Amino acid sequence: MRKWVLPAIIFLSANRIYAQQASPLTVEKIMRDPKWIGTSPDNVFWGADNQTVYFSWNPDKNLADSLYYTGIKNNTPRKTAAADRALINAQATGTYNTDKTLLTYSYEGDIYLLEIKTGKITRITQTTATSLNPVFSFGGKQVVFQQNRDLYAWDRASGLISQLTSFNNGHKPAEKDEKQTGNAEQQFLKAQQLELMEVIRDKKAKKDAATAFNTAHEHKTLRPLYLQGKQLSNLQISPDGRFITYHLFTAPADAPGTTVPAFVTASGYTTDIPAREKVGTPQGSYESYIYDRQADTVLSINTATLPGIKDQPDYVKDYTRKDSPQVRSVVINGPYWSDRGTHAILDIRALDNKDRWIVLLDAATGTLKTVNRQRDEAWVAGPGIGWTEGGGNIGWIDENTCWFQSEASGYSHLYTSNVSTGAVTQLTSGNYEVQEAQLSPDKKYFYISTNEVHPGEKQFYRIGINGGKAERITTLPGANEVSISPDGKWIAFRYSYSNKPWELYLQPNTPGSKAVQVTQLAQSDEFKTYNWRDPQVITFMARDQQPVYARLYTPDPAKRNGAAVIFVHGAGYLQNAHKWWSSYFREYMFHNLLTDKGYTVLDMDYRGSAGYGRNWRTGIYRYMGGKDLDDEVDGAKYLAEKLHVDAQRIGIYGGSYGGFMTLMAMFTKPGVFAAGAALRSVTDWAHYNHGYTSNILNEPFTDSIAYRRSSPIYFADGLKGKLLMCHGMVDTNVHFQDIVRLSQRLIELGKNNWELAVYPVEDHGFITPGSWTDEYKRILLLFESTLLK
Repeated sequence: MRKWVLPAIIFLSANRIYAQQASPLTVEKIMRDPKWIGTSPDNVFWGADNQTVYFSWNPDKNLADSLYYTGIKNNTPRKTAAADRALINAQATGTYNTDKTLLTYSYEGDIYLLEIKTGKITRITQTTATSLNPVFSFGGKQVVFQQNRDLYAWDRASGLISQLTSFNNGHKPAEKDEKQTGNAEQQFLKAQQLELMEVIRDKKAKKDAATAFNTAHEHKTLRPLYLQGKQLSNLQISPDGRFITYHLFTAPADAPGTTVPAFVTASGYTTDIPAREKVGTPQGSYESYIYDRQADTVLSINTATLPGIKDQPDYVKDYTRKDSPQVRSVVINGPYWSDRGTHAILDIRALDNKDRWIVLLDAATGTLKTVNRQRDEAWVAGPGIGWTEGGGNIGWIDENTCWFQSEASGYSHLYTSNVSTGAVTQLTSGNYEVQEAQLSPDKKYFYISTNEVHPGEKQFYRIGINGGKAERITTLPGANEVSISPDGKWIAFRYSYSNKPWELYLQPNTPGSKAVQVTQLAQSDEFKTYNWRDPQVITFMARDQQPVYARLYTPDPAKRNGAAVIFVHGAGYLQNAHKWWSSYFREYMFHNLLTDKGYTVLDMDYRGSAGYGRNWRTGIYRYMGGKDLDDEVDGAKYLAEKLHVDAQRIGIYGGSYGGFMTLMAMFTKPGVFAAGAALRSVTDWAHYNHGYTSNILNEPFTDSIAYRRSSPIYFADGLKGKLLMCHGMVDTNVHFQDIVRLSQRLIELGKNNWELAVYPVEDHGFITPGSWTDEYKRILLLFESTLLK
């Protein structure tokens, strides 16, 4: 029977005292405020003194984290003074000069300069206007910053501030040509007078001479830079101060947004929350310009001659329409300048995200020379590569050698290119990913984090700038999230293991050095009373003979009930079959509860998950619910054939992308799963956002095949087994409208083996313990009532 359920609110007493002894897990216990688990450090960063490490922490279980600090000389964590925190955070986001002896930063709207060695602070501005984004330029002699929409420069020697740009929101006025004023008759008469009358010629000569004299001796004004009503962004200056680059964005004229109604409000009135666009909504256009201060000229960066700029994607072959090749729209990221400003590179992305060009920019002429082109018929992405609007690891080793990451080998690896000769060198290689990369301050090494040891581990290494064997620096099994001191001599890192939440460590940044644990409160005494499982990370073979990595929870033989649950993580491009503390910690605890009850639990990194290279990442291109769902079905087969699970008693559940997968499983794989819980699920990809969806499925009006075969709403008639759906009503990511539309579809199809629980105050990620508790009690009831019959 169909049910629409509004969960009751669950109140938990803040003063409830739990006995410090092992007790059975319950949904109510594990879904409380996460502070019951303990407190882990987060947001780790170094101070400019190279001695102090700052991090967010909440050992006192207050309403929110506070800023703490520790040091290489005194490891004891201490809370910072509240009055100091704004300055500490401001300096942490500042910019160093080339040799890291000076730091400039914006604090409370003004610009400051910090001398690292002495600690001396110089205030550069004191205005009511907000000044932001300070950098060193003019060979490090001046600090350049942005105030409103213009750039200004402060000279370190003289203390004078000069304005560098003059942006005008309007359009450039039409230029007057005095020789061409008037109609044809008037122009003829003027020319005749100059030809015949000496007195006219004398007056004109005197006037021209006076104008020339005044022009030569008047106060120089800045060239107006016209925005034409467009949005200014990415305003930058070259290291030598000659070139200023900027981007202009033109918003689409007809780009409807969406709204999400909030029903439970302080006013008692329903209010609308402005939300995202839908996939296929016009995205606007981008332009990039170079202002040459020396030549006093403005050049646009022309990308129409990039190699392959008119290439069409392969999927158009599936359609009969014949579109003539067009110059594709792009986004220009950068420029990224070498230290002395000898060269600049741009990271250019096609808006369809099928191409990435790293190009050398000649700023004086605006011409481009391709350094590296990365083409992917699915979409360009991967660790260290970024997305359409940048985010990739890229930079310079010296004035002629740049570095970047690419999936050219099938895995994201580190490359260098000599921009003078065009020679490209691959520094790392193998069936693993370089997930993070950073050049050392002395530019002798790259510091990289990889999963070379195991796809489910993150270890930290250094490798020479010319390649060779990488030297491992971290040694603890699991994951190490590393922050390097500004001078490169120390690392602070968060470490965790599968059943051990994150703690903070300090270590000299050299191979073979010893790590010192700084924090020790990630696990509360109550949390420690339970023997949390270390799930096996296993592999099984998919039908196409590809290994699938998964976390496996197996019950004690005496408790095995023959049933199993498969968990499907969200996000699509995310990894959960790993050896560190999961962001799905609630689900991890729930899987322990299920295993205690005798269930076998499988949590896999299906096709499309992170951590396994390009082919795995793009395995869902144009067909979500294809190979990724096949992996889940093959996982169910593995459970039945290898782990003695009853094939008729397997359930599946997940949220977001995991909810979508659950729906596809229940609609398109009849008989494989007896029950499914789909949480905050995408039901129709044509209603999801543009950035994520267009990469994988293109756009609904250009690739309708991909959307139709990937959207559960088209397959609702195939529902078999028992289905629970749960959704927050103020979900600004996957809108509540998604589940409402699917519910109406199920009603019209006459289906009665489903129910929907709605959560009036919850967004995509639930916040209140009461909602978490209600949701997971329903999931547990679904499995208990269906799989244990």
